[in-house]
Amino acid sequence: MQYPQLPDNSTIGITPVSNGIFSSAKEMFETAFTRMKERGFEVIKNEMIWGHEKARAATAKERAEGLMAMMEDDRIDFIMPPWGGHLAIEVLEYLDFERIKPKWLTGYSDISTLLLPITLRTGIATAHMANIVDLRGQKMDEVTAKWSDVLETKQGEKITQQASVLYQLEWDHEHPTEMVFNLTENTKWQAIGAEGQPLHEVKFEGRILGGCIDTIRHLIGTPYGNVPYFREHFTQGEQVMWYIDDSELDTVDLKRSLTQMKYAGWFKDTSGLLFGRVGKPDIKEDYTYPDVYRDIAKELNIPVIYDVDFGHKPPQMAIINGAYGMIELIEDKGRLTQYFI
Repeated sequence: MQYPQLPDNSTIGITPVSNGIFSSAKEMFETAFTRMKERGFEVIKNEMIWGHEKARAATAKERAEGLMAMMEDDRIDFIMPPWGGHLAIEVLEYLDFERIKPKWLTGYSDISTLLLPITLRTGIATAHMANIVDLRGQKMDEVTAKWSDVLETKQGEKITQQASVLYQLEWDHEHPTEMVFNLTENTKWQAIGAEGQPLHEVKFEGRILGGCIDTIRHLIGTPYGNVPYFREHFTQGEQVMWYIDDSELDTVDLKRSLTQMKYAGWFKDTSGLLFGRVGKPDIKEDYTYPDVYRDIAKELNIPVIYDVDFGHKPPQMAIINGAYGMIELIEDKGRLTQYFI
C-alpha cells in the first residue's frame, strides 16, 4: 500500500468529479475556501467547480482531465472535490490510473465512486471523510476535526479515532457557520453477531474498503470493481473489513445490493461489516435496517457494527481505503484504529 503524505503548508486542489457548485451554495464554498486558508493551507481552484448543468459540473472527460491535471501538478499536495452528486461513475473510463500519483483524494457520497476504484487499481490509499464544504465552520467537533491528523499519519504509523458523543439527525443549512453540524442526538454504536444476536462487545480487523453503497454497487462487474485484484496485489492475505454508507437506499434495495456484492465475491474473506447512519431512511414492509444487518451477518457468518460515525449523518471519521483497521465496540461506544502499513 502507498499512503500519501501531507506536508506542512499544504496546497489543496479543488476540482469537481461529480456535481458542480450550485449558485445558491456559492457563499458556503467561498467560506470553506477562506477557512482553509486561515488554517494555513493554500487553495488552487479549477474554475470548472462553478459550472453545473444536467447533474454535472462538466462533461465526464473534462472532469477526468481536471482531476488528472491536479494529480500531475507538483504545486498541489492533496485534492478535495467540492462535494458529491450523482454521476462520478462517468469519469472512470477517462482516468489514466497509471498516472495517478500518491496524493490524498478525499470526500464521501458520490466521490467514493472514485475513491474505491483508485485504491483497488493502484494500491494508493484514499480518504472517505467530510467534504470541504463541511469543514467551513470556525469550530469543529472532535470527530470531524480529526481529519487532518489522519491525513498527516505517516507510513508505518497508526492513528485512533473515538466514537462521537452526539450526531446530527437532520441537515440545517441555516445553522450558523461557527459550527456547521447541529449535533443533537446521542450516538450509540450497535452490533450484531454472526448468529444474529445483539453484541455488547466485539472487535475485528482487516484491510479497509468501502464507500457509499448507492454508487459503488454500480462498480460490480466492471474493471473498476476488481476486489480480487486488490487482494492479490496489495494485501498479504489479510481479511477485508468493509464499511457501507447508505445515503438513500430503502431497506429492500439495501439488501438487494448487499446480496449482489456477496454474489460478486466482494465479501470473500471478510472479517466484519460497518454501517454508517442511514441518510434518508425508508423502511419497506416492516423490514427494518437492523433486520437487514442481522440477515447479512447470519448469511456471511460475521459480526456487524452499525450506526457508526461516517456517511450522510455527521459527524464522520476519516476512514482510509487500503489501511489496515481494527474496530472495537464496548457497550455502545467504539473506536477505530488505522495502521498505515
